[in-house]
Amino acid sequence: MRPLLVVKVGGSLLDRVEDVALDALRYARSRGLGIVLVHGGGRLVDDYSRAMGIEPRYVVSPSGVRSRFTDARSLEVYVMVMAGLVAKRVVGRLVARGVRAVSVAGPDCQLLSARRKERIVVINERGRPQVVDGGYTGSITSVNVECLATLLKAFDVVVVSPVAMASDGTLLNVDGDQAAAALAAAARAEALVMLTDVEGVIIDGRVVRELRASEAEKLALRVGPGMNRKLLMAARAVRGGARLAVIAPGLGGEPVSSALRGERGTRVLP
Repeated sequence: MRPLLVVKVGGSLLDRVEDVALDALRYARSRGLGIVLVHGGGRLVDDYSRAMGIEPRYVVSPSGVRSRFTDARSLEVYVMVMAGLVAKRVVGRLVARGVRAVSVAGPDCQLLSARRKERIVVINERGRPQVVDGGYTGSITSVNVECLATLLKAFDVVVVSPVAMASDGTLLNVDGDQAAAALAAAARAEALVMLTDVEGVIIDGRVVRELRASEAEKLALRVGPGMNRKLLMAARAVRGGARLAVIAPGLGGEPVSSALRGERGTRVLP
């Protein structure tokens, strides 16, 4: 399998996903890399959930990581929006710009297998840890790298929706950052680029330019919700086999290539 570039595009950046992909393609082609693009879209999931009378629910772990709580009804909306509407919109915008793209979710060719979290620990309204039912949230246990290799023989970009599958066929929410990190680690990617709407990891008003994985894990305890998850997943990716992870801004020109040249964002190294 040829080396990979994995790009995670947050939901706030989907309106310019074709610019991100074209920049990634220029960079990847000059280095013989395949491209896997993992998309977000949580805000759209929330909008459709409310339209269907389901109020989105979020929980916070003892380490401060905020995540979506997914019960049976909200899982249906999550899968429909992420693997359906969002994925096909992304592919449509790429194809319209001449990019050969295909979308897949975790159950397709068993790309992402996961274990359902039967119980999770959250911080309750009184600020104390509490064990609750895990709902339909999963931890990725394996990635079918051969599936990616086959798809990348026919397509320029493989678009991945963050939906995984348990061993009994149950669909699970695994969130985009976890999916991107797992894909990058399993494929021993040349790089994972996690695009967001800020300049990188900011401490005391300044962007931290470079971290080791161990430093990123410690720093995750000091930053706010959203960025702490990205730091943990970036560290997981490079510890698992990716050569580099970068948390970088998705706005402006050349968001992927400028991040990989070290011009923007925060680099996480093994």
